[in-house]
Amino acid sequence: QEPFVADEYIERLAWRTPGGGSRGGEAFDPKRLLEEFVNHIQELQVMDERIQRKVEKLEQQCQKEAKEFAKKVQELQKSNQVAFQHFQELDEHISYVATKVCHLGDQLEGVNTPRQRAVEAQKLMKYFNEFLDGELKSDVFTNSEKIKEAADIIQKLHLIAQELPFDRFSEIKSKIASKYHDLECQLIQEFTSAQRRGEISRMREVAAVLLHFKGYSHCVDVYIKQCQEGAFLRNDVFEDAAILCQRVNKQVGEIFSNPETVLAKLIQNIFEVKLQSYVKDQLEEHRKSDAEQYLKNLYDLYTRTTNLSSKLMEFNLGTDKQTFLSKLIKAIFISYLENYIEVEIGYLKSRSAMILQRYYDSKNHQKRSIGTGGIQDLKERLRQRTNLPLGPSIDTHGETFLSQEVVVNLLQETKQAFERCHRLSDPSDLPKNAFRIFSMLVEFLCTEHIDYALETGLAGIPSSDSKNANLYFLDVVHQANTIFHLFDKQFNDHLMPLISSSPKLSECLQKKKDIIEQMEVKLDMGIDRTLNCMIGQMKHILAAEQRKTDFKPEDENNVLIQYTNACVKVCGYVRKQVEKIRNSMDGKNVDTVLMELGVRFHRLIYEHLQQYSYSCMGGMLAICDVAEYRKCAKDFKIALVLQLFDTLHALCNLLVVAPDNLKQVCSGEQLANLDKNILHSFVQLRVDYRSARLARHFS
Repeated sequence: QEPFVADEYIERLAWRTPGGGSRGGEAFDPKRLLEEFVNHIQELQVMDERIQRKVEKLEQQCQKEAKEFAKKVQELQKSNQVAFQHFQELDEHISYVATKVCHLGDQLEGVNTPRQRAVEAQKLMKYFNEFLDGELKSDVFTNSEKIKEAADIIQKLHLIAQELPFDRFSEIKSKIASKYHDLECQLIQEFTSAQRRGEISRMREVAAVLLHFKGYSHCVDVYIKQCQEGAFLRNDVFEDAAILCQRVNKQVGEIFSNPETVLAKLIQNIFEVKLQSYVKDQLEEHRKSDAEQYLKNLYDLYTRTTNLSSKLMEFNLGTDKQTFLSKLIKAIFISYLENYIEVEIGYLKSRSAMILQRYYDSKNHQKRSIGTGGIQDLKERLRQRTNLPLGPSIDTHGETFLSQEVVVNLLQETKQAFERCHRLSDPSDLPKNAFRIFSMLVEFLCTEHIDYALETGLAGIPSSDSKNANLYFLDVVHQANTIFHLFDKQFNDHLMPLISSSPKLSECLQKKKDIIEQMEVKLDMGIDRTLNCMIGQMKHILAAEQRKTDFKPEDENNVLIQYTNACVKVCGYVRKQVEKIRNSMDGKNVDTVLMELGVRFHRLIYEHLQQYSYSCMGGMLAICDVAEYRKCAKDFKIALVLQLFDTLHALCNLLVVAPDNLKQVCSGEQLANLDKNILHSFVQLRVDYRSARLARHFS
């Protein structure tokens, strides 16, 4: 038995044999164990021989059965071939009989068809005679339940009557036409009644009969009219229309043989009657009195109509349903879309002007005219070249005349205008219309608001020699920067998708570039003049606070201050301005303006120090002042500015160094590359310069 392990088998055999191990204290007996192994081997050999004989017997039996099975398979193959031959013979016989039957059927049909036509003609002649006699006796005409058969007959008689000459058969033709009309009316009435009862099968039967009548279209009209009864009871005509079309779409295929035509006619009726009158009522009310409400209603109605059209695209309306629905929408809105952009631009212009005027009124500000004449252009060119204030300075009392609320309102109005433009403009006119809206935004946001604020801010910058001047232009810069980020975001988010694939793209980008450059020129000019004012304020502080005795004290041994009062006030003023610049600008502009201020600050201090004579103790005090200025310069975080003040600090060392060490100091790392005239100019500031010893050492 599996699993078989020989070692375990021998162990079990030895364990069962008495004397085969140390079980229970028995002594080990190898002879008995050997004898048991020999006997067990003999038993295994006998068992093996018996099993081998059994295997041979089974193999012989298997071979015998295989031969019998092969013989049986051959017999079955022979009988299968015989059956297949019989099947082929039967198939050929069936084909022969079928051919004969088809031929016989064709012969019978050839005989029966003329016979049926003759019978049909005979019946029609019989009914025709009844009309000729003027009395309809046949049951098919008198029995109202046989209206279907009567309709079939009268329809055929009506076709025949149309071929007859009018002069001989005018009376009978009129009788047939009258009966044709009566039956047509009865069928339509029956269809109407069945529709009201909701009997779909009866409607289908009547519609099938009416299909060959001229009044079939009237049947469709009746169906469409009754479908709409009670369908438009809610306020949302578009949702009602969608629900109605969905319901009719499920039903119309069970009634009419051409359901797509009937459904298309229903949709056409809804658009031309219900929707057109609804749109007209909603728009005409505000068309001349309220442009804002008119544009909102037009956008909303057009959007809801196109959404309804998208839902109707799911239905089978024929081959070109996209064109069909587009024509229906165009027929409703064409009179409103033709002049849409003019209304949009007119509203945007008046609305933007009102927003700006309302803001300036809230500030009690009478907007001054900037002017565009020749004199103004000349002033502008002169101002750009000379950077001088032309005209009197205006006190703005700290007002920037820039408002984020105004900007948000203008951008919101323009955003809505772009959305309406995208929806309501013809694709070919979309880029052109979007550009006109963008031009309105540029005019009112950039020119009338931002540019006006910049002009006013420039006029409000005091001259550089003004005392205690309040500098508000950096606030204008900060707000203009924030506003222009919003303007740029709307340009990218709402205008670019409308013009990205049209020639208007380059025109818009150029217009945007021009307005940016125009503003940057004025911002640069204002910042430059503001920096001049800052330097002017520092000059006033130095002139008022710095005394000649600061650097040439009367008592050299009794100097108690670490740095002068002028230095303290200048550094305090500079730190405030640095912080203000950082808060007013972003990106690389901060570093650019701070570098310019730092360079001018350094030049001011350099020239200021050149005005005094320095004793030994005064020179030490000057070094302390410059060290404080250098500490202040570190707040700029501009390497060039710090380097300039480091060099200035090294120059001040020339004011106190011993005469014997002057050459060594001048050849030091920081001063070695400076012009000798600069070094000489600082050495000349020493009180002891005229001594022969100092002049000799420096030469």
